[in-house]
Amino acid sequence: IYIQAAVHLAMPLFHTYIGIDYSGAETSTSSLKGLRVFKAQRDTEPTEVQPPTSPKRYWTRRAVAEYLVEQLAKEKVLVGIDHGFSFPIQYFRRYNLTSYDQFLDDFWLHWPTDADHVYVDFVRDGLNGKGSERMGRSTWRRLCEVRAKAKSVFHFDCPGSVAKSTHAGLPWLRAIRNTRAHFWPFDGWRVKGNILAEVYPALFKGRYRFEGTQDQQDAYSVCRGLQEMDLSGDLGQYFEPSLTDEERKIAELEGWILGVM
Repeated sequence: IYIQAAVHLAMPLFHTYIGIDYSGAETSTSSLKGLRVFKAQRDTEPTEVQPPTSPKRYWTRRAVAEYLVEQLAKEKVLVGIDHGFSFPIQYFRRYNLTSYDQFLDDFWLHWPTDADHVYVDFVRDGLNGKGSERMGRSTWRRLCEVRAKAKSVFHFDCPGSVAKSTHAGLPWLRAIRNTRAHFWPFDGWRVKGNILAEVYPALFKGRYRFEGTQDQQDAYSVCRGLQEMDLSGDLGQYFEPSLTDEERKIAELEGWILGVM
């Protein structure tokens, strides 16, 4: 009922909404209980998407990337993923990186966490990759993290950390860069086609209830939150956060969390 009523308030920008609660545990082919996907249409309640039929009970990061390639081939799709899409500006300056695609390529060369048998901690410990050549500091925070009061993407081994999921997820963002998705805001601030955006489940904390695990709750809340913001006509304003010209230039490299103003 709430969905049908909201549809009449404004012309929605999207047809489909996908919320993903990510996990940086184990390897890219591991079945991860903490990796959850929810999907909704304009007029449907968000429901959990089950992984492809296989011996694995839960989603793997590789399977999620393949699923997103499939979904982003369609029209008017909005995807929200809860890990960092980029790093603080200090990282770009330290390693002489000047574009988002250069950043993704460079990170993947040093942190090959999309490989079948590589844990994030293997790279951190020097067993795989060249992570020691591309490290950041936990005191470095992106502008959006400061504004949202979120932890740094380099803040490992603490409750609520997104560092591991970010370091596990970035190579998969690189892998799907050739889809029809508009990586927001790296490809521009204005809404254009299908959107892939970083989200922060805490923004929707307490707003919705779902009977399940915390990971299911987070993915459901992201999906429903994006859907309701679009149907109410409020979503568009979040693609234009309040930033100075200097802040906007920095955020075009650091990224931004959709929903943070």
